[in-house]
Amino acid sequence: MAALAGLFASPAFPFPSTSISSSSSCSCRFRPAVACAPRHPPASRRVMRRFDEVEGASKKRRSGNGGGGGGGSLASSTRKDKGLSVDFKEPQVADFDDLEEDKFLNAVVKVYCTHIRPDYGLPWQKQRQHSSTGSAFMIGDGKLLTNAHCVEHDTQIKVKRRGDDKKYVAKVLARGTECDLALLSVENEEFWRGTEPLQFGRLPCLQDSVTVVGYPLGGDTISVTKGVVSRIEVTPYAHGTSDLLGVQIDAAINAGNSGGPAFNEEGECIGVAFQVFRSDEAENIGYVIPTTVVSHFLNDYRKNGKYTGFPCLGVLLQKLENPALRESLKVPSSEGILVRRVEPTAPASSVLRKGDVITSFDGVSVGCEGTVPFRSTERIAFRYLTSQKYAGDVAQLGIIREGNFMKVPTILHPRKHLVPFNVEGGQPSYLIVAGLVFTPLTEPFIEEECEDTMGLKLLAKARYSLSTFEGEQIVIVSQVLANDVNIGYEHMGNQQVIKLNGTMVKNIHHLAHLVDTCQDKFLTFEFEDDFLVVLDREEATAASSDIQKEHAIPSVRSSDLLEPYVDTNHEVQNQGEDFGDSPVTNFELGVDCLLWA
Repeated sequence: MAALAGLFASPAFPFPSTSISSSSSCSCRFRPAVACAPRHPPASRRVMRRFDEVEGASKKRRSGNGGGGGGGSLASSTRKDKGLSVDFKEPQVADFDDLEEDKFLNAVVKVYCTHIRPDYGLPWQKQRQHSSTGSAFMIGDGKLLTNAHCVEHDTQIKVKRRGDDKKYVAKVLARGTECDLALLSVENEEFWRGTEPLQFGRLPCLQDSVTVVGYPLGGDTISVTKGVVSRIEVTPYAHGTSDLLGVQIDAAINAGNSGGPAFNEEGECIGVAFQVFRSDEAENIGYVIPTTVVSHFLNDYRKNGKYTGFPCLGVLLQKLENPALRESLKVPSSEGILVRRVEPTAPASSVLRKGDVITSFDGVSVGCEGTVPFRSTERIAFRYLTSQKYAGDVAQLGIIREGNFMKVPTILHPRKHLVPFNVEGGQPSYLIVAGLVFTPLTEPFIEEECEDTMGLKLLAKARYSLSTFEGEQIVIVSQVLANDVNIGYEHMGNQQVIKLNGTMVKNIHHLAHLVDTCQDKFLTFEFEDDFLVVLDREEATAASSDIQKEHAIPSVRSSDLLEPYVDTNHEVQNQGEDFGDSPVTNFELGVDCLLWA
């Protein structure tokens, strides 16, 4: 799974993106095709030199083509200057005459986005803003479609049509993190004048020609690359950390192509470019979000007025390839997958048990490798069937339980992670008590803090634990803002709080409620490994204003914690219990023959 770290195909600016990095030494990873401007732009002299090199190369090309008899050797030569390859062969523009005349290119626009990411270490503020560019295209009804990572944490979005020098303000209507899609609108009617939306086509077949259009790095005008469909299967989506149907192509996808359409030979859009696979051992591996996933996203928005997500079963599965294993479970044929664990918060927990064997999903047989029939002669991962459903849909499962076959219905809902991969609303929750900064544990926080500072036990909980009730969170103290009231606790950081005055902490909102309603003399926080923090309640309250002023903090708690707390009345299990033995991710394919559905 480490090889599937975040590499999308995102926005594009004249500078390589520096905001996407990985601490892993592994050379292969998924990367979004987005081109981001660096937060600290290089010196203007260096930028000018790069453009001078391009300008000089174009001038030499023109003079070489226009020369007389002495220009023959120059026209056939190739020169490399500081990483820039210049080929002085005859320009082959005739091959693109028909493509230039196609109107579908005019439906592809360039996206300019300004981002301000939250600061998860200092959750009351945000990081320095940065900008990026990407691609989008018109789908009708005054809407544009692009990638979600192109407009993540946006503060301003502008779009520009092909051949136009005016930019128009756009707004996000819906954002699908799992499927890495976003729906934009432009209110200015002038932007839509004389335009035609793209038409969606069918799911392509292997070896079908595909053309990717967008605005990647290397220039400001539209770019066209061509290739073929190499593979169609359930693919990890780097931005949403989920696995959905994806189309692998060999056409070049570079930073800035994200959100741009991919066309078939009929000029129909067959998907959205969104990520590439980088490896020293592989070349030309790009990915396109197919129209089946796009249609699910758009239908979800039309049906609910917002994006609700892709549902899942919420079970941990194991392949049944071994004949002895199938015989012990009384499975008569070579089909079915074993249920190893059911998430307590999943609706399937009321109908499925550990040891059940799922043999069918809505009448479609499930193979012993966790695959189902796909089209005429292909097979695809079982997750594909659940991803075709919508939140709240009911699925009929055929199962074998202790040798008896039965059918059970279950409701499907999107998965709720104990440690979420994305923060809803964009700004993390926080609570400051006597300088102790409490916040929920999230994947963005882990990425920002670096895993080395988190501690193995906390990381293990983040990777392996499951929610036991709706709304459960791992609440940690991220740091301590030094003050006389918290002497002796200044070096604490990234430790989970378990109890306050003997009451188990359910989530950050519950902790704020416990602090507000406490009438005891002391606030006694119990952390992991029985570490205690005891504060005088009245002194802690009095010191809050001084700490807030000294650190220029606008409020001692986030705005969402100002709302009244509603108790869910769920019994909190002992959080020190053993956790699972398989990583908790959205990826269906796990380790050691394990599948997450």
